[in-house]
Amino acid sequence: MKSILLTGTAGFIGSNFVLYFLEKYPEYNLVNLDLLTYAGNLENLKECEGSPRYKFIKGDICNRELVEFIFNEYDIQGVIHFAAESHVDNSIKNPGVFIQTNVNGTYTLVDVAKNYWMEKPFVYKERFVGTNALASANDGTKVPLPRFHHISTDEVYGTLSLDPNDLFIETTPYMPNSPYSASKASSDMIIRAYHETYGLNTVITNCSNNYGPKQHDEKLIPTIIRNALKGNPIPIYGDGKNIRDWLYVLDHCKGIDIVYHTGKTGDTYNIGGRNERTNLQIVDKICTILDEIKPRHSEQSEESSYKELITFIEDRAGHDRRYAIDTTKLETELGWKADENFDSGIVKTIEWYLNKYGVKND
Repeated sequence: MKSILLTGTAGFIGSNFVLYFLEKYPEYNLVNLDLLTYAGNLENLKECEGSPRYKFIKGDICNRELVEFIFNEYDIQGVIHFAAESHVDNSIKNPGVFIQTNVNGTYTLVDVAKNYWMEKPFVYKERFVGTNALASANDGTKVPLPRFHHISTDEVYGTLSLDPNDLFIETTPYMPNSPYSASKASSDMIIRAYHETYGLNTVITNCSNNYGPKQHDEKLIPTIIRNALKGNPIPIYGDGKNIRDWLYVLDHCKGIDIVYHTGKTGDTYNIGGRNERTNLQIVDKICTILDEIKPRHSEQSEESSYKELITFIEDRAGHDRRYAIDTTKLETELGWKADENFDSGIVKTIEWYLNKYGVKND
């Protein structure tokens, strides 16, 4: 039975991943380290609480003493690192928090992992070699199982043109445009350096915008749904024509699983949904679905559309125009494929939020 350290998994993507991973791999013990900032919620993990293979620890990834204790106490043999400050608006207001968590926290984790797993650069401790070998190296040889998987974002690449053929690939140069994306780009570089300098078995995944159950209320899709149901203005930045590639969260979890277990050491894999939408298209789709399943009644009319609530607000600073990911590498090399398209995933998402808010379908 091997113990894997998961960080930041009381948040949106991580909490979906914990339940998926716990159910799929009975041979793993999962240790969840999370500081429970505003974005973390133990309610997201209530399905895991009774499992003897799941342990929650409240703490900061920047706390080296705590991280070292966890590695020694639970004999950690893998890390999947989700923990990050991730809201662009907040990074503009308070960038220091993002540097501390995303850069210093990632450094602390990967440095402790390197020291625990390795005798010296490119030499793993004997007990992690041999029968424990699993992950393929770039030359096809096997490397020790202890692996550090860093979860990142497509925002590190900057912005794209509006040409639909212009897509982020794994070799796209980094050009981050916000304190958030700059902090994530920095953490990616730290992981790369630990692979190149020390021979640490690492992989990085850069994902597009996630959506689905358990996402924090501050994000775009929950904001649209929540305000619509309350009859409040639905805020849309600028002209609403910013484009994002949308990835259903469970598809992302499956991609992480495949990369962690079969990705080539030292490699990066982009995970995207091939679902480009403008923010206007997103809000229009959600309002259309809500109009059908939960018709709106206003003071002015017995029945009216949620689209009447759409309100344009001042654009935020450094707002990238378009992100879109080419997932060819992940699909062809590792066999991953998204199970949800946006039309199917958004219906599941809306239904989850209706249940969360205690709203019954009409």
